[in-house]
Amino acid sequence: MDNTPISDALALRATASAFDAQRGKLPVSGDPHRSPDAVAVARQISELGTPIADLGDEVLFRAAGQDQAPHTARVITSFAAAVEPAGEAASALGAVAHQLAFLNQTKSLRDQLDARDAREAAVRVMEDALATADAALHDGADSLYSASATVSPSSVRFQAARSRSTTATPAPGSPPPDVTTAVAAPSDRLARGR
Repeated sequence: MDNTPISDALALRATASAFDAQRGKLPVSGDPHRSPDAVAVARQISELGTPIADLGDEVLFRAAGQDQAPHTARVITSFAAAVEPAGEAASALGAVAHQLAFLNQTKSLRDQLDARDAREAAVRVMEDALATADAALHDGADSLYSASATVSPSSVRFQAARSRSTTATPAPGSPPPDVTTAVAAPSDRLARGR
């Protein structure tokens, strides 16, 4: 694995995309197709372990590297900082799982006034926790996308795109040393004759 600005920018973007994918899987209260259930929430908590482990691996790979590039410190900082929103999202989903377990345990008591109030409070806590998870994953992805842009500045991206282009034009400047002025003269006459 190399440690170039382009490869590091791609790694940051890939991790940001993983955050976006987890965000897209979050349950949504009131949505019959994505309503929270204990199994789906537990599965997503488990899945969030993968990006957290991947973030640790990205930091470890770069921190243990012998010859670090000038941009490496920014990349390490960006990956390390993304652990917090990933952990916050996992923690929020843990709160959702807790509230779902409470709702399941108190299902038979839902007609009692005290239980009804507690169940309504649990639903509000769950909605707040889902909003927290969504915001954390969104912030983590945005931070990683921004870091990607700073690691691979537009001039580097432009040069990379230009080198891949099949119609790249040479940079303006003087003609190569082997071109004589006699060769240039006929083309000048053709251009003036039009």
